[in-house]
Amino acid sequence: MGYRIVQSFSVITCLLFLNYFLTESASTSESIHFLKPGDVVTNDKPGLQIFCHSANTKYVIHLWRSLTMHLNINIDNYDLYDGKNQQEVVEKHDDNQRSWRFNLFGTKRSNKLKINPFEDMCVGVYVYPSHVHKYTMSMTQTRVDIWKLMLTILGITIYWNAYKLSGNPLFYYLSGIMLGITTSIIILVYFASKLLPRGKVMYLMVATGWTMSFYLLQGLWENAHLIAVQYKEYVVWYILGTSLISFVICYRFGPVTNPRTKKLIEWFLQIGGLIAIYYSSYFREASFFCCIVMVLLYNFPIILIRKGKNYWKNMFPERRKLLTEDQYRKEGIRETNKALNELKGYCSSPECNPWKTVLRLKDPIRFAKFMEGESHLSDDESRDHDAEITRIIEECEYTDDEDDY
Repeated sequence: MGYRIVQSFSVITCLLFLNYFLTESASTSESIHFLKPGDVVTNDKPGLQIFCHSANTKYVIHLWRSLTMHLNINIDNYDLYDGKNQQEVVEKHDDNQRSWRFNLFGTKRSNKLKINPFEDMCVGVYVYPSHVHKYTMSMTQTRVDIWKLMLTILGITIYWNAYKLSGNPLFYYLSGIMLGITTSIIILVYFASKLLPRGKVMYLMVATGWTMSFYLLQGLWENAHLIAVQYKEYVVWYILGTSLISFVICYRFGPVTNPRTKKLIEWFLQIGGLIAIYYSSYFREASFFCCIVMVLLYNFPIILIRKGKNYWKNMFPERRKLLTEDQYRKEGIRETNKALNELKGYCSSPECNPWKTVLRLKDPIRFAKFMEGESHLSDDESRDHDAEITRIIEECEYTDDEDDY
């Protein structure tokens, strides 16, 4: 009799769980919301609600664009699931509900969800029926994400100045101090692990308490700001102490002098700069193209600039500007004086053979006077030139008078 009661109870329990899961899966297909920038959706239904965003078209002007989903909810006991589509979100939700593991820290995430505006994205919010389930989900768009723009500028600066930074003593000491602070924290964690019990108790904690350990680490990370504020004096003294020790060690060994070591530091800095540029935008194709352009400009700057100028001139040839008569006369005088000076310079240089030049001239004496600084025109030629200019000016004035009549 007792066996039948237990069996009936087990069957009823399985049916209830099956009905619950089917109801949850069916309700998700009717609880899908497609959001656009500026939309706000208020939900007061229990269960899983899915909020999706359709991919935007990629343009270069959207290089630093970003989207953020804001979840405004007053409870802490809820689950978030993300995926490329609603089916993936439902599968993650169903898998989490069917699993019988004890999840102490749950799947809770930040209330601000950064999403890629150029990809399809869905976010599922599951609130347990026993809690108040009213909340709002909104979406905002940032046309130019300042942090991503700063990351791009930082990556370009690091890549372009990697050679200078690899041999800069100030950068060497700052890097050494930062490395010393980080290493000291790792050492503290190592010595803290030595305080844990050994033997069978340790194995039991590893086997059954890993979720608790992860939960504690997560709590410490999330409350790092609070810890730094409450114990700021200890934090400041700790940072000052480790910085001083790191500076002393760096000063003892001195800056890097080996050229190969400097080259390795330069390569690592350039790789870090390229990684920063690549991940500074959701438009991966454009950011990857920026990385290629940076590498080419850094290694082949003169050739690329010259080819770019030639390509620009061929595509957009410069329009020739017509000169006025006054500009034409001034340009002729300037070019004539320039050519005469070049002739004097060539005849005075060792490349010119004076005897061959004299044999080719009709009036060597006049040429010698020209080389000594006299005018290249004779008196008669100057008078004829002035008379010709006067005649041209009079003709122009006579023509203008006729046009007025």
